[in-house]
Formats: sequence, structure tokens, C-alpha cells
Amino acid sequence: MFVAAYWWKVHPGKEEQFRAAWRRGTELIRAKYGSLGSRLHREEGPAETARFIGIAEWPDRATWKAAYDAKMVYDEPATRAAFVDAIAEAGDAPLLLLKVTDDLTDPAAEDQ
Repeated sequence: MFVAAYWWKVHPGKEEQFRAAWRRGTELIRAKYGSLGSRLHREEGPAETARFIGIAEWPDRATWKAAYDAKMVYDEPATRAAFVDAIAEAGDAPLLLLKVTDDLTDPAAEDQ
């Protein structure tokens, strides 16, 4: 498994818009490019400086790279527009690119 992490700062008041567009975009990327899905996190701290961090899982680096090279474009312009509109600042490249060596997370724990 391969993991890519990204970060975004969101305009105040647009957090829910961002999260909704991120969720839908992630669904579309999973369907079109073969990702295994993603988790969205938020840094602790003052809202004006806290970043959202997305950690996406991929079956392998090659699958991620093909999607990244295609700019992960999907066929819902309104979703993309809502996502971009909410973003105040974003990284130019992935924050982290990681090969998973051991995974002890419990998928069943997410249902609790």
C-alpha cells in the first residue's frame, strides 16, 4: 500500500463547503483512478492557522502516480469549483509520500 498526504488552509466560514467537496471528490477519485479512499484530518490550534490534512491510500505508487499526473481530474465541475473556492492556501506538492510497511489499524474500529 502507498500513502500520499496533502494539506489545505480553508477560508473562514467555508469549512463545511470544503469538507463536502473533499468527500465527494474523494469518492470520484476512488471510482476513476483506483484509490483506496482517504481520511481528512484537521490540525489542532487556532482556526485561522489550522490546516486540513488529507491522507489518501493507494494500492501502490504507480496507481497514485498515474492519478497525480492526470491531476486527479473528475467529471463534476461543480464539486471541483466548490473545493477550489473554499481553499485559501495549499501545498504545491504532496506533504508526504509513504510506502506502508506495517498496518495495525482496525477497520472495524471506524464503525464504533
